[in-house]
Amino acid sequence: MMAWLKLGRWAAVAAASIAGCSCGFHHTKYENPITKDTQQPDKLLYDKAVKDLQKGRYEMARLTLNTLINTYDTSEYLAKAKLAIADSYYNEGGVSGFAQAEQEYKDFELYFPTLPEAAEAQYKICKTHMNQMSKPDRDSNQALRAEQECKNLVLQYPNSKYVPEAEQMLRDIDEVLAEGEMRVGNLYYAKGSPAAAANRYAGLVDQYPLYSRTDEALWKEADAYLKLGTRERPKAVTALQKIVRDYPLSEYVDPAKKKLRELEAEVPQADPAAYARMKYEQENRTKNSVFHDVTGFLRGAPDLNMAAKTGPPAMNPPKQLVPVNVPLPSGSNGGFNGDVTVAPVSANAADGTKPADGASAAVDGAKPAGSANAADDAKAAAPATSTASVEYPGGQKQDAAANTKDDNKKKKAKKNNKKNQKQDQATANAATPDLSQPAPAAPTPNQSQASGTKP
Repeated sequence: MMAWLKLGRWAAVAAASIAGCSCGFHHTKYENPITKDTQQPDKLLYDKAVKDLQKGRYEMARLTLNTLINTYDTSEYLAKAKLAIADSYYNEGGVSGFAQAEQEYKDFELYFPTLPEAAEAQYKICKTHMNQMSKPDRDSNQALRAEQECKNLVLQYPNSKYVPEAEQMLRDIDEVLAEGEMRVGNLYYAKGSPAAAANRYAGLVDQYPLYSRTDEALWKEADAYLKLGTRERPKAVTALQKIVRDYPLSEYVDPAKKKLRELEAEVPQADPAAYARMKYEQENRTKNSVFHDVTGFLRGAPDLNMAAKTGPPAMNPPKQLVPVNVPLPSGSNGGFNGDVTVAPVSANAADGTKPADGASAAVDGAKPAGSANAADDAKAAAPATSTASVEYPGGQKQDAAANTKDDNKKKKAKKNNKKNQKQDQATANAATPDLSQPAPAAPTPNQSQASGTKP
């Protein structure tokens, strides 16, 4: 038994010694990290950030992408990393997330304007405002900003694949903005203000011709003009003719034709292109379910199912119209046609009560000619105390009123000094006895008795 134990111990020691000796002859292969089959570190960072984005770890993804940008400033993934940071804020959502995403997308367009992804960045900016757009009866700021950004996409990247979708977003935005104008016009129409209502309807029709209720706006516009009297009848006729010509499938076509015959106006023919457009819109318009209509007040986003699906969206800014009952100033455009000049204005001329010349104002309040100080008073009041400042080419400003006032003070002080000197001299002469004249003689007794005084 002991022999077997010794034999096993010897075998274990021998195996250990052989294993130790073999380490000196076996070399582990060294893997070079920079080979064609190995990914670069910037690519590894980018892939890791993309995985974090897909799993919703936005903070970790931005940290990894910023490490890539700051460490490998010449990497080919620099632009993609910048765009991925913006996407992380966009996917995060929320008011702050959309605001930060917009800023990141604008920075990407600034630094990489020639890359194809620049159009994608502008498209995402449009989407940030579209996602925050409110209903027509609420604040329209996001809708207006979305409209402007979508117009920039169409104008700056006309060959981009995002242009068709941007045009559809513009039609959706026009539906929301037009609905807001329609509701304001209906308010004026219901309260009995036909001039204000017609002004709203006219601007709506001119700016948003693809609006789903433009025919109704035209009908109410014509009725509002007819309520203003015969002078506005031509505008009402124009609105009615537009219903018949441009909206042939509208329910207001027959009433418009009847009204035109009553007004003894021409009834136009329907436009075939307008007929085809309205036919397409009616066939492709989606209808809301009853549940969608009932629960609509719970949603903050506007309903876009009635928006047009075809036709060019409005690309021009809206015009500022004035109601017909508001008198316009002189001039064709109602603006100021004169010349603007800059000149000093005196205090007396500013109030419009007295002439600008200060001398005439002083003469009116001067003393009679016989007075010794009348000339001095008129001379002191003669300079016009202008309150205007004169600006010279060198950029220096001089206050004419201040200079005139200072000169008057100096002259008055000098005059007072001379007058005081004369008074002091006269006082000194009166106090000093004149030794060149003889002293008066003392009265005699007879003279004292004659005068009634005692000697």
